[in-house]
Formats: sequence, structure tokens, C-alpha cells
Amino acid sequence: MATQILTEANFKDEVQEGVTLVDFWATWCPPCRMQGPIVEELADDYAGKAKIAKVDVDHNQNLAAEFGIQSIPTLLVMKDGQLVQQMVGLQRKETLAQEINTALA
Repeated sequence: MATQILTEANFKDEVQEGVTLVDFWATWCPPCRMQGPIVEELADDYAGKAKIAKVDVDHNQNLAAEFGIQSIPTLLVMKDGQLVQQMVGLQRKETLAQEINTALA
């Protein structure tokens, strides 16, 4: 399953139910490009259990500001519309999986 692309228009609706990992990133950010394949793997691993999504900060600056994002990549774990974890910088797959599993429990 591919990652979902979130925007300011659909963000709230998409994270309202269940667990969602959201990757705030930009095309010009080398660590973000390194994070990308890890996020894609998680989308496959958690298909049907959790949503895995991406937000391009260049096109969704208000959304990034709403969460106080100043460094990217920043990854959020959302559960039923609420922020439960925020991680800044390149994250290992195991770390992200652990955070998703905690939110799913």
C-alpha cells in the first residue's frame, strides 16, 4: 500500500479515525529523501492497520506551522485526531514501528 498524500484540505479528515503516521518532508531535504523509503516500507507493513501519510511542507506551510514544525523530517503519530508522538530528524524503521504499535495498543 502506498503512502497517502495529505494537504491542508484533507489532513483533519484523514487523521480523525485510527492511527496515522505523518511524515512532514520536502523534496530538497536529503534526510527526508532517506526517510522516504522507510516510510514506504511501513505503509506496506501496516496496510489495513494504520495509515501512513506524507505532507510536503513547501505546499502546506500553514499545516506545518500548526504543529510547530521547524526542522524536517518531522514525523507525527496521530491517534483519533490527536497528536500522541512527535519525532524530529531521520528515524529508524524500528523506532517508527514501535511508536505505531504503541498507538495501536
